[in-house]
Amino acid sequence: MPLPLLPTSLVGSYAQPEWLIDRKKLAGRFPPRVRAKELWRIPPEFLAQAQDDATLLAIRDQERAGLDIITDGEMRRESYSNRFATALEGVDIDNPGTALDRSGHPNPVPRVAGKVRRKHPVEVDDVKFLRANTDRTIKITVPGPFTMSQQAQNDFYKDEAEMALDYALAVNAEIKDLFAAGADIVQIDEPYMQARPEKARQYGLKALNAALDGVKGTTAVHICFGYAAIIHVRPEGYSFLPEFANSKVEQVSVETAQSGLDCAVLEKLPGKTIVLGVLDLSDMTVETPDTVAKRIRRALPHVPAERIVVAPDCGLKYLPREVAFAKMCAMVEGAKIVRKELGGG
Repeated sequence: MPLPLLPTSLVGSYAQPEWLIDRKKLAGRFPPRVRAKELWRIPPEFLAQAQDDATLLAIRDQERAGLDIITDGEMRRESYSNRFATALEGVDIDNPGTALDRSGHPNPVPRVAGKVRRKHPVEVDDVKFLRANTDRTIKITVPGPFTMSQQAQNDFYKDEAEMALDYALAVNAEIKDLFAAGADIVQIDEPYMQARPEKARQYGLKALNAALDGVKGTTAVHICFGYAAIIHVRPEGYSFLPEFANSKVEQVSVETAQSGLDCAVLEKLPGKTIVLGVLDLSDMTVETPDTVAKRIRRALPHVPAERIVVAPDCGLKYLPREVAFAKMCAMVEGAKIVRKELGGG
């Protein structure tokens, strides 16, 4: 289906059902970097089927809300990054290490004890399932090489930069397979580029570009200030954003709602499509369509509407499902208001 002006999309995750995952346990901890099987409510022998069922619910909720670009809601993941990061060769998941989270707290993380390599496709079946169950444009997300390098204990490489480049090779192979499986858009999640901008400038952008080497298909990068449910204080602006102007990525996903971002900074990303975050995920009050429309209009003096995708600030994983659905509906209606004003339908 052709995309309209100001198409709407999730960043990636949707609220997982209470019957699938223990949401109280999920919310009571930092996003897991190692496996956290204790979060699942379903016995192992039925878990894959339950995750498929939850994915169908996520797809249908997005379609009912009217989204133009559909994700799988990341229903099969304990966090946005750990499912991929713990599936790689060279990672000792049975004897985890420790690293500081972006909040400064120590967290169990994968321990890199050998050369990082992708052993097999990790999310290809997810894309095939998504493609088989919607006729709309589809997007899948993968954790970025820089972020994974910051969420690991390095017990093998001479430095983090070398480790990040091997993570990039693994991500590159995965992205190519995801497009081959039917993905329309592949998004790389790189929140730690905001959290650790100096390291990101030193080698993070190089790793991101390596992850995109030879990739044919629409690619995006998501950079944010962390889940609103966990990281409560927002800076006024990004510490790492204009640097993406020099990257191979085509779309840059940013949050503007909770942070009240000065959208003038988006002018520093000429030629990039902006995935514009317009839903405040720290507030359980559902935005009105007019509020969403105002947040979209804030970006229009700085980015042409033809280069804007309307989205939440971040993933909806930690929101109650009824709130997540209502916010999606408001986002779609807000986009319609501005689209009509611009003569786009």
